[in-house]
Amino acid sequence: MGDIDKGKKVFVKKCAQCHTVTDGGRHKVGPNLWGLFGRKTGQAAGFSYTQANINKGVIWNEETLNVYLERPKKYIPGTKMLFNGIKSKNERQDLIAYLKDSTS
Repeated sequence: MGDIDKGKKVFVKKCAQCHTVTDGGRHKVGPNLWGLFGRKTGQAAGFSYTQANINKGVIWNEETLNVYLERPKKYIPGTKMLFNGIKSKNERQDLIAYLKDSTS
């Protein structure tokens, strides 16, 4: 399990430009991430996803997020997410801990 405080710093630095995490938060370039864990790819209400995201059909959890965050375009070819990924396993674990804490 990662460090929530370190994960928040990763989120602010690498994710907050495109995503929000609060209940009822607005979509930006990327979807609001509230309720992320346990949700299928491409399912945040009101966000316009690519067909690739919708068709992927996986459930977001620690394992799927870890793989996705390492190389988003490899995990979901055709995604419109421009982010190249996070190489550091520790950074990914910290970010996932923060997301799990802040999106539910």
